[in-house]
Amino acid sequence: MILKILLVLILGLLGETSSKYIPGGENAMMKESNLDGFIVGGQDAALGQFPHTVSIRNTSNVHFCGGSIISARWVISAAHCTMFRNPEDTWMIVGALYLNSGGVNVFTDRILNHPDFYPDEPGDISLLQSRDEIIFSATVSPLNLGQAHIDAGVVGTVAGWGRTGPQDDFPNTLQWIHKNTISNEECFERLPGADANILQDNMICTVNQPGEGMCSGDSGSALFFGNTAIGIVSWGIWPCGGGHPDVFTRISTYYTWLVEQMNS
Repeated sequence: MILKILLVLILGLLGETSSKYIPGGENAMMKESNLDGFIVGGQDAALGQFPHTVSIRNTSNVHFCGGSIISARWVISAAHCTMFRNPEDTWMIVGALYLNSGGVNVFTDRILNHPDFYPDEPGDISLLQSRDEIIFSATVSPLNLGQAHIDAGVVGTVAGWGRTGPQDDFPNTLQWIHKNTISNEECFERLPGADANILQDNMICTVNQPGEGMCSGDSGSALFFGNTAIGIVSWGIWPCGGGHPDVFTRISTYYTWLVEQMNS
């Protein structure tokens, strides 16, 4: 069964036939109500293993997307997570291993979505500025922003609190998985026809064994190599973990924009 998650709350967009889904949070609309997301085939993280991770939540303390600390005042995420949100209804929890306890609530002061972003368009990247400085510690520290173009053969990592199975609740413990990058040429060949045409140079593809991969609860989380963020979870093909590539926003493409916004 082919499903597609849509980004905007406009009923007129529901007529599209692409198999592409965009893993959103509470902002996303879907063709069917039983589509849930998860890191497929991940494993439990340890406290402090991924100190950049951020759980982005509403003011009811419900997790809906991931993010990553990149400085004492800035968190990076996906625009499809934040395009309908405002600072007053968006919390950022840093330093957490578990969803139900621990971590520090960092209030949001500004949300900046890339101006090019719209469904099926480039620019699925956003910045959230904290009201107060984020205090770094053994469990809270930033990633660097990657400037180098990433091609095939890089083994990156993603950590997030997306669901661990279609019928499961969000996992209480942070999950993580390694991701292998492939060239965009190979990615084009592996994607279904209509969805392959969405692929652009400003995206990075990864591929895993069937039963592994990203899905909707992990949107906005960073694909990172060492301590450098190289991509942001953006979109993929339903069903998650079905062997198709996962697609990330390429951070190097937007490096200049990110730095300009952070310095403004």
